[in-house]
Amino acid sequence: MERYAGVLLYAIPFFIVLLLIERVAAGIRGAKVVNGMDTLSSLSSGVTNVIKDVLGLTFVIISYRWLEARISLFDISEGWWLYLLAFIGIDFAGYWNHRLSHQVNYFWNVHIIHHSSEEFNLACALRQSISTLFGTFVIFLVPTAILGVPGEIITVVAPLHLFAQYWYHTRLIGKMGFLEKIIVTPSHHRVHHAINKEYLDKNMAQIFIIWDKLFGTFQEELDDVPPVYGVKRPGNTWNPILINFQHLWQLVKDAWRTRSWVDKLRIWFMPTGWRPADVQAQYPVEVIEDVYAYEKYAPQVSNGSKVWFWTQGVITFGMLLYLFARFGEIGAPGVFIFGGYVYLAVFNYTTQMDKSPFSVYTALVHSIAGIAILTITEDWFLVSDFSPFLKYLFGLYFIVSFIVTTYLQRRELDASLAAQQMARVPSE
Repeated sequence: MERYAGVLLYAIPFFIVLLLIERVAAGIRGAKVVNGMDTLSSLSSGVTNVIKDVLGLTFVIISYRWLEARISLFDISEGWWLYLLAFIGIDFAGYWNHRLSHQVNYFWNVHIIHHSSEEFNLACALRQSISTLFGTFVIFLVPTAILGVPGEIITVVAPLHLFAQYWYHTRLIGKMGFLEKIIVTPSHHRVHHAINKEYLDKNMAQIFIIWDKLFGTFQEELDDVPPVYGVKRPGNTWNPILINFQHLWQLVKDAWRTRSWVDKLRIWFMPTGWRPADVQAQYPVEVIEDVYAYEKYAPQVSNGSKVWFWTQGVITFGMLLYLFARFGEIGAPGVFIFGGYVYLAVFNYTTQMDKSPFSVYTALVHSIAGIAILTITEDWFLVSDFSPFLKYLFGLYFIVSFIVTTYLQRRELDASLAAQQMARVPSE
């Protein structure tokens, strides 16, 4: 865990630099590819995902080392080609795991967060799952295990394979000539993230596009069909923690409500989006039919509120980097408590972004939790090693954050009420 935290400490700033480059490049070209609130939501999703991964909060059904030890048929020596073989094997497994998450109801819940952004940019690549309760990816690594690729090689290559999927989440790069026939390009992946009927559930590959062409899921980006991004059942929230479990909650409700015992069982393994007929008739849900007429989720908030949301996001992001920098020194159970606090912070300010009437309560819980940690530990996760003053600064932040949130949310409510009253006044 500590080693991965150290890797992320360097990888995360690199990703942020690329985000800024995309933003500047878009500005130079006069292209609108970034929405501030959507970007903050995406970054916040990335924060929750890396904390879950670093803390190892996933139950692995079968480990790769266990699998390789039992079914490998070859004992191959180490060499550069072994890393290449591992990379190809991971990519093959990634294709099938990705395809499973698109085509089976239960597994869609694990992947929906990645498609939830209604924009397509580098930030949306950071929308990664925290709802992976059971790790199934290793099942698709059977071919590499049979070939005898060692577990330590998989451990090294897997993060590189994941990071290599970041760059193609952009609208600023067009088609790339002969590379379109070999690797996944931005054009291919724009198709994958689109909800147009021509593009739905296409281009599942992660690095090598050959898998889609071999297994019948390839679709070229069409000049006369501009991609529209998001999911067919829009989440209508900036809160990444809620998005992670929305589909699962819908499945739970549908399984409970249907009168058919067969449907209660099979709903989990049916094609994504399938619902029992009786439930669908009695409890309809919003599904986007005309993708070009759909209006993106965009609660109207003041610029002052946006600045405050970003302020909280930046502070939370700074805490994440501090956690990773001092992961070994903080140790258990401190890293889990710190991780839980960061989750609460993300939930708090993204609830405010939604203009939720409960945001004042989440702000109160967030402040109480922070003050409680300070009071009980008499520090903020070893921050006093730098200066005893810093823990008091954190205490001040927890108090001020609740006051500012309460004030801004009240002002937003007053503005909404005034707008409603103006809308009811008949024009002369």
